[in-house]
Amino acid sequence: MAKKKIAAKTKSDVTGAQGEQWLYTEKVKDHFFHPRNIFTTEKEAEKYEKEAEGIGQMGSPACGDIMVMYIKVDKTNETIKECKWRTFGCASAIASTSILSEMVIGMKLSDAKKITPNDIVKALGGLPVRKIHCSVLGDQALRAAIEDYEKKSK
Repeated sequence: MAKKKIAAKTKSDVTGAQGEQWLYTEKVKDHFFHPRNIFTTEKEAEKYEKEAEGIGQMGSPACGDIMVMYIKVDKTNETIKECKWRTFGCASAIASTSILSEMVIGMKLSDAKKITPNDIVKALGGLPVRKIHCSVLGDQALRAAIEDYEKKSK
């Protein structure tokens, strides 16, 4: 059964280059303008990279969207105790990763690996249909960070 794409259901507040109306929920705008768990300086990111137990990167410099996620894990119960990130991406990618970073803190690694882009979009209250692909980078980078942690832990 095909999954239904969740689109935002608020009044249009952004007009695209071709005049199309894009819908952003208040939650999307909040996470874009006030992203959580993001590095604020390059120095902070460099320091954390040395401490992170799992690092995952997705995207392509050629197209301009790159996502890097860093996790720290509570080894006693295999839960994510910290999730930090940085990206070069659009408002939807930033908001998606911000909310994802909040969703996974305290979550078992096995459950975090099951998060889908649709879960992220739902937590945001929707995204414009043509921006849903932006939520994919975050879950892929998270999965790569978990796999990196698991590989290092063996």
